[in-house]
Amino acid sequence: MDLESGADTPDGQQWKGYYKNLLLLAYQSVGVVYGDLATSPLYVYKSTFSGQLRHYQSEEVALGAFSLVFWTFTLIPLLKYVLIVLAADDNGEGGTFALYSLLCRHAKLSLLPHQQAADDEISMYYSTGRTRSSISSPLKQFLEKHKKLQTCLLLIVLFGVCMVLGDGILTTSLSVMSSVSGLQVPLDGLRNREVVIISCGILVGLFALQYRGTHKISFLFAPIVLIWLLCIAVLGVYNTIFWNRQIYRALSPHYIIRFFILTGKDGWIALGGVLLSITGTEAMFADLGHFTAASIRLAFISLIYPCLLLQYMGQAAFLSKNRSDDPPTFYDSIPEPVFWPVFVISTLAAIVGAQSVITATFSIVNQCLALGCFPRVKVVHTSRWIYGQIYIPEINWILMVLCLAVTIGFHDTTLIGNAYCIACMIVMFITVGLMTLVMIFIWHINLVYALSFLFFFGSIEATYLSSTLVKVPQGAWVPLIPSFIFMLIMYVWHYGTRRKYLYDLQNKVSMKWILSLGPSLGIVRIPGIGLIYTELVTGVPAIFSHFVTNVPAFHQVLVFVCVKSLPSPHVSEDERYLIGRIGPRNYHMYRCIVRYGYKDFIRDEENFEDQLVLSIAKFIEMEAQDMGSASSGSYTLSNEGRMAVIRTADLSVNTILREEEDYSLGDEDSIRSIRSSRSEIVHRRQLVHEHESPGISHQRRVRFELSPTNFIDPQVRDELNVLIAARNVGVTYIMGHSCVKARKHSSFVKKFVIDIAYAFLRKNCRGPAVALHIPHVSLVEVGMIYYV
Repeated sequence: MDLESGADTPDGQQWKGYYKNLLLLAYQSVGVVYGDLATSPLYVYKSTFSGQLRHYQSEEVALGAFSLVFWTFTLIPLLKYVLIVLAADDNGEGGTFALYSLLCRHAKLSLLPHQQAADDEISMYYSTGRTRSSISSPLKQFLEKHKKLQTCLLLIVLFGVCMVLGDGILTTSLSVMSSVSGLQVPLDGLRNREVVIISCGILVGLFALQYRGTHKISFLFAPIVLIWLLCIAVLGVYNTIFWNRQIYRALSPHYIIRFFILTGKDGWIALGGVLLSITGTEAMFADLGHFTAASIRLAFISLIYPCLLLQYMGQAAFLSKNRSDDPPTFYDSIPEPVFWPVFVISTLAAIVGAQSVITATFSIVNQCLALGCFPRVKVVHTSRWIYGQIYIPEINWILMVLCLAVTIGFHDTTLIGNAYCIACMIVMFITVGLMTLVMIFIWHINLVYALSFLFFFGSIEATYLSSTLVKVPQGAWVPLIPSFIFMLIMYVWHYGTRRKYLYDLQNKVSMKWILSLGPSLGIVRIPGIGLIYTELVTGVPAIFSHFVTNVPAFHQVLVFVCVKSLPSPHVSEDERYLIGRIGPRNYHMYRCIVRYGYKDFIRDEENFEDQLVLSIAKFIEMEAQDMGSASSGSYTLSNEGRMAVIRTADLSVNTILREEEDYSLGDEDSIRSIRSSRSEIVHRRQLVHEHESPGISHQRRVRFELSPTNFIDPQVRDELNVLIAARNVGVTYIMGHSCVKARKHSSFVKKFVIDIAYAFLRKNCRGPAVALHIPHVSLVEVGMIYYV
């Protein structure tokens, strides 16, 4: 909340409103962010004492196990994430990709060379109060010079992201199955097979409901998790008082030393179970974009931290006085009169925890998709009001199949926990490395302090990682295989996309050739506007020359449109359009760069064509004025070919009038009146398309005309007349239907990657026209072969 916005409001009311908003966000974050972390008590001690450690069940070992949980929970979630990592937000966004995009903006680490000087002028390109520093550290210069190191950094980031996807598989299975396994306590005859069947039924139902969107049930999340936290806190206090009031002594790290003296190697191997107490911690950072750092900190310090520690303390008190040959479960410590209410609440909390991880997986895939690191898939926005609530059908069903495979294949929460540990630890380890680079490159912290952070937390997490690696044969290999496959898919897609872009960059049509053709470009200029989609931000793509060579006719007005994603979470509407000119005025060739952030949604804008025409008209007017002075606050200039940022809030061009006409499909007179000079065949096809498409039976058509009252420069008037006449005729979209192949003398690996793997992904993903919401009836595709 902006406290300075309410100048007329007393300071006390401003602070009251701020704290009210903070408390509301903290309450909401309990259900969305902490669902996974809050359900960890279901399986921590069971996994810890599942191996050889079950032979060491004594009071001192129980105290040592709780001491390990306490200090792990204090150092990693509280000290590392809450106090340090949450400060490294990317304009309010968090997660592995947010750290990587933050580094790419402050250092030249991106492998796709389409950054422009105008991108630096975007208001959200840098965090508040930060700009690109002119001071460059030796490490930064070293990374910027070596492409191989940049590739390695990208692979590490992709592997971390893929491990998060692995978390989504394992968390869902582990949470649901751990909760359902509680039925074995009151029902002695219930076998693992029945538990697996019930768990699979819940999982199928959970994934089948994803298409409805989390906004339909999200209002239940926070109350469920809140009731669950208060419930386990009360149970923890009860078990502590009833079984062992001296358990508080385990807060001393002395008991950790005693634990390892008594258990030796078996205790070191059991660290994987202790690690489960902090699984879900990464969600605090990954879900930062939905809340604020202050609200997440408040919820953790005031509620999550004390409630979970009270529960872990109570379970340890129970274990210190109750020994069994079987691994202890969470439900063993529940008094019999309250078992069924606690079981119901735990099952609901486990479903909430699984739901939050699934939603986070959708968000991560969407970020990868925007940054060109994932094949194009269908993204459905399930809420009109809450941005970020999305549904990806392909990923949803893949996750369901993998979750069912893990549940049926392992049928044991201990084995699933072993797999979960290694996935969680690798993600945290990668976060430590990226945070160190952020401290050096962006925060400009002393190298000694940054390396101290890396060594301190890196050594702790390396110790846990070493204990989980021992369990690779016992199920820890599970997340490695799908993560490695996902990483290969992401890198192959990114590599193929980058090679295709570099081919376009190296085979641009020279301006000398275009100027030699004259204003008509050596072809017939037909009425209308042609939108040529390209990935280039400068120059004319080779597809243009390929088209005019085979079809010697083109539209009167040509606009080269580039839709690109920036390494920034959001780009405001006012800074989205970057307009420029290609060639002399009488060529009527323009460039439009539409910029999105990696969390922005490329909407199907009905008025995109109108906004584009108004933006070009505004650019023509600004160009006629003294553009060098840049005195107007409505636009900013870049240093690349006199391009201007056209603010959408300033598109009311004084020289252009718009006339809106309502028409319906049954009104032939209205349709006939707006046909202009388009061919009869095109209109018939458009009518069929509109008749078969739902939701467009009644539309508004916009016609432009020049205002006769204002004085306009004759050249500007002529150019605007051409633009308006072309728009009133219609717009045609031209895209390349490319086939990417490796060069003849390429290596076998490159041929396999490009000709087989990348070609397979391109063939089985969504086409670019569908992803960009281009109307099929107005689309022209140009075939072209890329030899990369």
